[in-house]
Amino acid sequence: MTIYDSAQKKKREFIPQEEGKVTLYVCGPTVYDDAHLGHAKSALVFDLLTRVLKANGYDVTYARNITDIDDKIIKKASEQKKDIKEITDFYTEAFHKEMQAIGISRPNIEPKATESLEAMFELIQKLIDSGHAYKTAEGDVYFDTASDSEYLTLSHRVQDEEQMQNRVESSSAKKNSADFAMWKSVSDNSLTYESPFGAGRPGWHVECSAMIEKHLACSNNKFAVDIHGGGADLLFPHHENEAAQTRCATEHALANYWMHNGFVNINGEKMSKSLGNSFFLKDALKVYDGEVLRFYLLSTHYRSNFNFNEEDMLASKKRLDKIYRVKKRLFGLADANEKTPFQEKLLEALSDDMNVSLALAQIDEMISTANERLDTPGKHKELKRETMANLAYIEKVLGFGAKNPFEYFQFGVNEATKTKLANLIASRDEAKKAKNFEISDKIRDEILACGVTLMDTPQGTFWEKV
Repeated sequence: MTIYDSAQKKKREFIPQEEGKVTLYVCGPTVYDDAHLGHAKSALVFDLLTRVLKANGYDVTYARNITDIDDKIIKKASEQKKDIKEITDFYTEAFHKEMQAIGISRPNIEPKATESLEAMFELIQKLIDSGHAYKTAEGDVYFDTASDSEYLTLSHRVQDEEQMQNRVESSSAKKNSADFAMWKSVSDNSLTYESPFGAGRPGWHVECSAMIEKHLACSNNKFAVDIHGGGADLLFPHHENEAAQTRCATEHALANYWMHNGFVNINGEKMSKSLGNSFFLKDALKVYDGEVLRFYLLSTHYRSNFNFNEEDMLASKKRLDKIYRVKKRLFGLADANEKTPFQEKLLEALSDDMNVSLALAQIDEMISTANERLDTPGKHKELKRETMANLAYIEKVLGFGAKNPFEYFQFGVNEATKTKLANLIASRDEAKKAKNFEISDKIRDEILACGVTLMDTPQGTFWEKV
């Protein structure tokens, strides 16, 4: 298995610190607003990574944090005149619900900032004691970037010396302009936490380093985790600062492999609330099935920027439809789990830095070949079992094809209409059993008038949206 390492800027063979086991940490959401497609893309990328790792036989421990201490949260609570926990609980629950809708499994560990303060205090104190952090007269604690000879080696940035000098001369409390807050003193009436450094709130960067040390790091290892991931926008300053804190406070580096997914653009523009073009996931789920969104957002390589537009979405859906058309042809057959050459090729593609383009091309070829062979005369017992096994493997590794194939094609029909159709189908079945074909035909016409097609199968009568 190979992974593109953002720090070394090249693909590297993946070798975990402990044979057969992988530790993965991904930066999660700040819960003050609804999740947008950028959050969905990042979560999907690392959901796919965990699936590929597991398919390769690794035991994966996956942690993703919840940032529930943040100035934006405090501001929203104030604007809505609500308790801060009410805000964070609401958006945390919404995040989980929306991630589940696109087939993302919950991580093994999901620490919250509010539950990790002691770990943050411990990390900050270690850095103060070792001279890598300092407390100002105002009560803030900053990390001293000049004390870390490896600072900026992750993002490969170059500090602007002139800007740094200007900031120092402007009587900033910082020693260096690049120094970042680990603890922020707060003297107003807003939310504060008591700490050894005074009342205040933690800086954003410190929480991830502290959580990793608390939940994943092993003192005997060279790295705190095998893989650290997140969006490309987090490489600097967030991940750079995390890496600096950890190596200066401990005897190990933060991560052996750094993975970053690309941005999500909407019709060519970088997603940004300030541009007014943010596309919330909850809105997308009103229009598209969650699995359709999953398939579309994973259809390009994770490191590439993703241009979200409805034309490409519809083209992507047609590709996913083909998987469900084959599944429908095989509906009612027993599940199969035997190994096939297709599965080996699929995993090989995904193990090459998650080459999803090659993987999807292989799926297209498998589906096309299966359809051609099923169209020829014969019972095709072995072909059907092999295709069922391949579909099950696609579902396991990529998360596509998990739905009932008939229900998949019912998306977009409201619940009232679904109930009406269920009652009509039941009435039609009764009429057919009574051999009252005139009534059953009238009911069929009423069903078709709802904008659906009917399929009578040995497993029952099913419908799908036209």
